[in-house]
Amino acid sequence: MKLNYKRTVLIGLAFMSISAFWQLYNNAVPLYLKNTYGITDDISGYVMAADNVLAVFLLPLFGALSDRTRSRFGRRKPYILIGSFLAAALMILIPLAGNAGSFPAFIGILAVLLIVMSSYRSPAVALMPDVTPKPLRSKGNAVINLMGALGGILTYLIIALFVRSDDMGNYLPVYALVAAFMVFCAIVLGLTIPERRLAAEMEPEPAEKSAPAGKEPMPGPVKKSLFLILLSVFLWFMAYNAVETAYSRYVQDVWGKSQSVGSTMMIIAMLVATASYIPVGVISARIGRKKVILGGVALLALAFFTGFLLPGYSIVAYLIMGVIGIGWAAINVNSYPMVVEMSKSGDVGKYTGLYYAFSMTAQIFTPILSGYLFAYLPWGYRVMFPYALVFSALAFLSMLFVRHGDNRPGAPAGVLESFDIED
Repeated sequence: MKLNYKRTVLIGLAFMSISAFWQLYNNAVPLYLKNTYGITDDISGYVMAADNVLAVFLLPLFGALSDRTRSRFGRRKPYILIGSFLAAALMILIPLAGNAGSFPAFIGILAVLLIVMSSYRSPAVALMPDVTPKPLRSKGNAVINLMGALGGILTYLIIALFVRSDDMGNYLPVYALVAAFMVFCAIVLGLTIPERRLAAEMEPEPAEKSAPAGKEPMPGPVKKSLFLILLSVFLWFMAYNAVETAYSRYVQDVWGKSQSVGSTMMIIAMLVATASYIPVGVISARIGRKKVILGGVALLALAFFTGFLLPGYSIVAYLIMGVIGIGWAAINVNSYPMVVEMSKSGDVGKYTGLYYAFSMTAQIFTPILSGYLFAYLPWGYRVMFPYALVFSALAFLSMLFVRHGDNRPGAPAGVLESFDIED
């Protein structure tokens, strides 16, 4: 059994365009709020948290809606195509409203745009497991994550090429190019992925040998595993996102270096994670998803513990970020496939939405909780690594008791087959 990499890359265009959008959104919208409208950082933080709040409710909703959708294009493609085209059109309006100085129009456009983006994220991600055999979904998810990382890098490059000053007018061509890229991705996916045919070719299979078929309720042991892995998702996002959002300030306040040094280190973690996605997917197919996830969480905990012990800035800090990148890749490649492994073919979108609801909830709470500790405990930002270590340890413990979702093929016959290379 071999993964169709070409088809998975084409499916990954949807997530690639979504990642390109969010990279631009997170980069430019805070600048509009501050530079154009004079919004203070605290109020800006609430505005920037709105997407995560909406996602908690809308991603499971639209994931479940797509499960029940029947059209000539399939279940997921209508959401992907319509959502991409609407989002691209709304994106162009953001810099136009910003340049016009109309704050109500700017906020109104953002609100509608966030709803549109939430409407097709779950269907876009659910399309891969819809047309990929269960044992190959870790490899498939590795490709999807790699495509997402490349989308974010593309936006970085566009910003670097077109934004030369603090003048927000420079962002109009950036938004136009990213919007055009989103439309391009949607058109290519729409023309090359016959969703209905590919889904029909998949053999209908229950979630697990002990899982329900049809409309039967999920057995208790499977339900327990589902709860535990969703809890683990919440916990490791609590750990990682706290470091991701505070690391630049930690480097500045604790080690006395500029924030740019911290940003460079986080970029290293992202690049190492990106380079690790495909190898992690291959390893997961050989030894199992749960073992790789536990190894990834252990690497995070080791990195956070080492960071806490590090007395000051040194080359070791860069090594720590590299280890964090590998650990995060090991977790990300396997956690989503384990969640949808417990689903049936008809409700992958629902479980995709649940996965994102738990991860987004953590990303709402951890900046608030960690920020409170940084502000009111006498150790300040020195709390960051112990905070992340505690949540990593809790995630490891909850993951230990997951008993379902670790479906994998037998060991491949040779090296080439490990990478699914055709003869």
